[in-house]
Formats: sequence, structure tokens, C-alpha cells
Amino acid sequence: MNSSIRKHFTMRNLGFAILSVLLFSIGCTDIDDKVDTINIRINNSSSINFDEVQVASNEELYTNIAPGDYSDYLVYETAYTYAFIEIKSGEEVFVLQPIDFVGEDELPIGFYTYSLNINEEGEVVLQFIVD
Repeated sequence: MNSSIRKHFTMRNLGFAILSVLLFSIGCTDIDDKVDTINIRINNSSSINFDEVQVASNEELYTNIAPGDYSDYLVYETAYTYAFIEIKSGEEVFVLQPIDFVGEDELPIGFYTYSLNINEEGEVVLQFIVD
């Protein structure tokens, strides 16, 4: 092969390699890459609509979460794998009241889901999920 053809293939390969690296780095950007807070959302895994959900002492409420749906994330300064939960559905109120958090570690910065269900006894069942 003469040198001009070899240069053409080398430049084309170099251009392709640079483009591939750029596309790969853009495609690998994750929502966790820029997170600097604890973010929790609610998944309603029950068969009833959640009109309001309060988690811990957070003033912001999750509202109108249909069965099977997810809420938006809310930001927390401190959170654990479980929490005080109050769910209002119509005239009914369901509460999960932890005793204490002794021995529990605070959650690190990240995205989490509290999947909430109401069992046959009317108790709130919380499943903690790392997103």
C-alpha cells in the first residue's frame, strides 16, 4: 500500500476511535453521577390509591400515588432503610411507626424507593429498594 492510502486509513481509524470514545462516555452518564443528596420516592404496591404519604418528619408530602405507580423523588437530609410512614387514603389512615433507629446506619447519598403495601391487618409493609 502506498503511504497516501495508509494515511487515509489511519486518519479514518483515528477519527472513528475518537468518535466512539465520545459516544461511549456520553452514553454512560448516569443519574447517580451528579447526585449530592439522599433522594427517596414511593412505590404504591397496594391495591388502593395513596392520597398523601408522609415520610419521617419531612414537610413535603407525596400525593396521589395510584396502585402500581411511583412518586417523584423528594430530598432528605437524613434517612434510613425504614422510617415513620403515614398514608392517607380516603378517610383511612395507615401508619408505620418504628420504635427507634438504634444500630441503623444513615443512608448514603443516592436514590432509593420505599415500596409500600397495606396488608390484610391494615399494617403498612415497607420494602426498601436501592435504585
